[in-house]
Formats: sequence, structure tokens, C-alpha cells
Amino acid sequence: MDWSDTGIVLAARKHGETSVIVSLLTAAHGRHLGLVRGGAGRRARGVYETGNVVSAIWKARLEEHLGGYSCELTRAVAAEHLDHPLRLAGLSALAAVTEAALPEREPHEALFGQFARLIDDMTSGNWMRDYVAFEMELLTEMGFGLDLSECAATGATDDLIYVSPKSGRAVSRAGGAPYKGKLLPLPAFLAGAGAIDDGLPGAVDVMDGLTLTGYFLERHVFVHRRGGAPAARQRFIDRLAKSDTISRR
Repeated sequence: MDWSDTGIVLAARKHGETSVIVSLLTAAHGRHLGLVRGGAGRRARGVYETGNVVSAIWKARLEEHLGGYSCELTRAVAAEHLDHPLRLAGLSALAAVTEAALPEREPHEALFGQFARLIDDMTSGNWMRDYVAFEMELLTEMGFGLDLSECAATGATDDLIYVSPKSGRAVSRAGGAPYKGKLLPLPAFLAGAGAIDDGLPGAVDVMDGLTLTGYFLERHVFVHRRGGAPAARQRFIDRLAKSDTISRR
């Protein structure tokens, strides 16, 4: 058994003295593990940094085996952000959430494409908004997508500012007034069929978006995972909350 594919490094953990087990998000084969012999060595170590893009060949005697990877670095994404701690934290969170959420060997081509676009856009002002959009897409891919097209209480399609934590549906200002203490905030850039608008969100909107996606990820995706959501996600949120970049918006 063998295949070749483009992969993005989600995680690499040491195995034995010189090898690593690498988890890649691949275009056609989903999240897929493989052993890299010699991957812990100095020359290979930089290839398997979180977020790097590689050209991968996977080989195994049987399909159900762990198999082995042979990878060639095509883009050193992590190195692009060494001087930007917030972007590195976002990249780590992006990879950790994907690694923890996706079952192995299930293709998710749309999610791969969105992940790839996000790492392309991390130098733009939109990347934090796009990170929230990625987590929204992840919920959809896992079967827990939110319905933000109209108010669950009134059917209205405007002034949607809440989300019901029970149904995952949007709620308008008027419809949610009696229950606003129990509802989740819906950031403006997500309101209306879940579409992302073209404007840059402010600090409150970004944090509200992460609160929203985080609630449903914890409830549906990470509910059986020890410790809940990956720690890298919370580290990203903590750094984001202290960031000069976001506080100026």
C-alpha cells in the first residue's frame, strides 16, 4: 500500500531514539499518522514543525498499519512567524484543534482547503476572523454546524445578535431579550447564514466568536476528550486577549 499527497503537519511526537510519529492533515486522505525514521534528527527536525507544508509519501504493507512517511518540505510555515508570537500561537491552536477533533483517515477536503487558505492569510488583518471561520467549518464537518440564517424564535433575518446554546440557532435582539442572560453572543461578522463579512472585526467580536465556537466544540467534539479542548487553544485566546494588535481594534 502506498500513496502520495500534500500534507500539513499537525503534530509530531518522538518514538524511540531517532524516529517520530507524524500526524498530517492531507488533501485526499484526511488526518493521517505515519512513522518517520530518523525524524528526530537535527537535519529532519525542522521539517516536522507544526503548520509546515510537506509533500508526503506513505507506505505500509497493509492499509490498517501505521505505515511510514517520507516527506519533503515544500513550505516552512512555522519559520515565517518566528517573530510574531500571536500568529505562532494561532498556528499551534489551529493544528491542535484539528488534530484533536478529526477522526483519522477520513477525507475532509473542504476543511483542508480552508486550513491551507488560513495559513496563507496569516499575515493579513483578516486571519483572526478566518480562524473563527475555520472552527465554524470544523463544527459543520463534524455534523454540528450552527444555523445562523434566521431567528429561532421569530424567523427574523436581521438584528441577529445571539445564539441559543441548546439549538445552535441564531436569535434576534427582540426574540432573545427575555433570555439574553442564557444566550451566547453572535459576532456581527458571522451573522446572517453564517456568512463572513468583508470588514475587520473588533476585539469583542473576535473573542465572542471564539467563545461561540469554543462552547460547541466543548459540547459536541471534545466532550469525551480528557481535559476538553487542547491547551494550545486556550493559550492562543490568552495571548489574543493581551495582544496590542487586537486591543487597538
